[in-house]
Amino acid sequence: MSAVTEDGVQRASAAEAGDRGRDGEERDEDIEEDEEDGFEFGDAEEAMQCVEMAGTDAGALRAQANDYEALAARKRKALAEEQPQREGSKRPRQDELSEVEAATMFDQLMEGFGLRRKRRSKDGKKRGRKKGTKNKGSPEVIKKLGDATLLFAEEKFNEAIPILHEIVRTAPNLPDSYYLLGSIYSETGELDKAINFLMLAAYVSPKDASLWKKLIPLAKKKEDASLARHCILKAMRADPEDVDLKYLCGDMYRNLRDYQKAAEIYEQIVRIYPANIAVRKVAAQMYRECGQIDKAINLLEDYVNTQTTNIDWSVLDLLISLYLRNNAVNEALKKIEKARLQLRPQQKLPIQLQAKEVICHAYLGDVKHAEIFLRDVHLEPSKDNTDVIKELASNLETMGLHEYAVKFYLMIGNVANRNDGSLRVDHKEMGSSYVKVAECYMVLGDKRNAISYFYKAIQSMKDNIHIRLTLSSLLIDEGKTDEAVTLLSPPQNPELQSANAPDQQKPWWCDGKIKMQLAKTYYDKGNLEDFVDTIFHPILETLNVEYANRKVKSMKKLPNTVLHERVKVLGEPRPDSVFQGLRPVASPGELQKANRAKKLIEKRAASNEELKADDSRRTKQVPPIPGLLANMEHHQLVLNLCRTLALLQRYWDALQIINRTLKLGNDVLTHDSKEELRSLGAQIAYRAPDPSHGFKYVRYVVQQHPYSLSAWNSYYKVISRIEDRFPQHFKYLLRTREEKPDCIPPIIISGHRFTAISQHQSAARDYLEAYKLDPENPLINLCVGTALISLTLGFRLQNKNQCIVQAFAFLYRYLRLCGDSQEALYNVARAYHHIGLNTLAAVYYEKALAVEEEDHPIPKLPYEAGLCVQDDLRPGYCDVRREAAFNLHLIYKKSGATDLARRVLKTYCTV
Repeated sequence: MSAVTEDGVQRASAAEAGDRGRDGEERDEDIEEDEEDGFEFGDAEEAMQCVEMAGTDAGALRAQANDYEALAARKRKALAEEQPQREGSKRPRQDELSEVEAATMFDQLMEGFGLRRKRRSKDGKKRGRKKGTKNKGSPEVIKKLGDATLLFAEEKFNEAIPILHEIVRTAPNLPDSYYLLGSIYSETGELDKAINFLMLAAYVSPKDASLWKKLIPLAKKKEDASLARHCILKAMRADPEDVDLKYLCGDMYRNLRDYQKAAEIYEQIVRIYPANIAVRKVAAQMYRECGQIDKAINLLEDYVNTQTTNIDWSVLDLLISLYLRNNAVNEALKKIEKARLQLRPQQKLPIQLQAKEVICHAYLGDVKHAEIFLRDVHLEPSKDNTDVIKELASNLETMGLHEYAVKFYLMIGNVANRNDGSLRVDHKEMGSSYVKVAECYMVLGDKRNAISYFYKAIQSMKDNIHIRLTLSSLLIDEGKTDEAVTLLSPPQNPELQSANAPDQQKPWWCDGKIKMQLAKTYYDKGNLEDFVDTIFHPILETLNVEYANRKVKSMKKLPNTVLHERVKVLGEPRPDSVFQGLRPVASPGELQKANRAKKLIEKRAASNEELKADDSRRTKQVPPIPGLLANMEHHQLVLNLCRTLALLQRYWDALQIINRTLKLGNDVLTHDSKEELRSLGAQIAYRAPDPSHGFKYVRYVVQQHPYSLSAWNSYYKVISRIEDRFPQHFKYLLRTREEKPDCIPPIIISGHRFTAISQHQSAARDYLEAYKLDPENPLINLCVGTALISLTLGFRLQNKNQCIVQAFAFLYRYLRLCGDSQEALYNVARAYHHIGLNTLAAVYYEKALAVEEEDHPIPKLPYEAGLCVQDDLRPGYCDVRREAAFNLHLIYKKSGATDLARRVLKTYCTV
């Protein structure tokens, strides 16, 4: 069995009433919607059922209602499905009739619990109760009611309750019986039952405002805001002229921040009591809060214009503030002059009006009144005077009069001090004043004074990050870098500092902005290790968190925790109350969200979707440095960090930063920044112990410059340092050869790969393919010749002599292209020596010894072009005479010429 709702119709839950408030355009239904005047019980049985509900245990009542609902819903469905089949069928069995009767009874109960709703007529008929329907009791009922009242007065509650139940059965529409029952339960401390019966009495007699007023304190005592609001609105509708109710209603809307409705209610009170200055001021403030400045001005002007003596200065001050907000400076000055004319001979304008006069003249470009105020006005220490000076200084600062703003901000400290020197305001308020003074000095270009006042401010506001950042920037500009470092560094006793910090707030030295500023200072000073230690972990953690946040799927469906939090706006169910469906105390927008959330929860519960899911699913975390890559100013800091890590040989740390930065900042980083990071990654790949982590960067360099020999040299240097087979390298070579068949370096590198695994036939095939593309290349001719020689030394080749001749043909071509250089002579001699032709090998070794080779600079890799790389090479690193002499001495020694071998070693291989 459901409970009676506020409009006399039974509903299954309180959430449906919230749907009526979904549209913000609707007004309160209790005041402006078309409602019923009340309800009447159809007979005594219906009234007694309602009385039983009001005094029944809530759990049993809910169980009974759920049973009725389940039975009725099941029977309705059966009736809807079987209706076509039952046409012309026999009469249902007896057991079926009981279910039909149960469903019919529940439908009748759901139609109004026997309550006949009497809605207002919308066709212009005469309003009000029909004649002859006023609730009047018989003499017997009046006598019983008198007896129950006497028993109530004698506190014989147990004897009065049965009599009142009998009165309800005899005269169900008499409100006095319900009122007396509610009073009895209120005296016995049963608050819920008292509210139920008083609500019944109020609904039976809705125009009796006293009944609704009695419910208001009970609802507040129960801390039921929805019920209190409902009773206030009902009482106002019953007695529109009750000012106390309007006060309660206005305060209620004010607490809900519905300033528009609050202003309208307060204005109604003003119309009733025009001399009530306090309410007039509150109404004007409410209009100001909702942006209706003109209405607020009109409301105050009506009062100020009628007052010639005993002016309320607070009202005039508020009016002038509204004029200034509306840019009506001349009107404000007129009001001030008019008020000055009404002063007595020795009387002066209040300090707040004098300050407003200074502001008005400053807006008009006249600052002499500010000087007069500073010179002549002496204020007593008080919070009000401090607020006046603060408002005046803030307005002057907004107008760009920073010199005068400084003077007034400094005046705050003097006003706040007592005669004994103690402060009347807290340290944070004084600190904020010093911050304002320092900011004004910064605008004026006086950095010295700005620094001193920032130091004063930070003594009161040690955890303020903005002050520390601004002050450190000023110190750096003034060349006081060490002071800036001390200011941004963690304190010596961080445990003591963190104990004084607010709860759930990390210490100021852990803030990402502080760490970034400190790191920049270290970098500018050249303290690279301190720079890395300060900023590396915050940046790496930020990049990891941002990367993890991108993996978190953006859930279109809100988690259950969020939905349940929104549903709380509708209020808790009222299981122990007869009356359900009271509109929650919330704004229309909150009600709309709450009702949507409730419907979604019910839908998920019905489909068993995500109802038992763990709502502790992954959510996006807040990184230590929010917006690291989104801010262009931070990109250079990341680049500096990567360069420094590479310089300090922390290659793996640098690669972590580079990898995450390129993945996350592909859309925000500039082209030059991305190129620099990739070049730096290629350099790290060549120098790091494990070059496989930087392979993609050298591959990117080759992809961007596919015909650059220096790019391919850097690529091959990285690959040659990877000992194991590297599938990515092989796949990339094959793909490059397919896409660019005229590109020679990948063909040569493929030949080198086959040579390394002793597949000389495949190597020779690749080298010859490269020879077809560039026959005048000395390196290709050398590679072809060496590959053919290595092939002849195998066991499978039959025409070895022909292959050797071909090999030396390529080698002599190589010698000619190199111009008989020392290196070429040595390579030819080494080829003869390798196949056992020692006589010819000795000839070419001797020719190599006769040639002197100067040192040539080693070509730099692409990423080394702008770097000063120090090569630890001894003089003569391009001269191969020592190698040629050693090989020649082996030939002499093998032929028996020991003395000759010894002489060659002594000449070329000793220092």
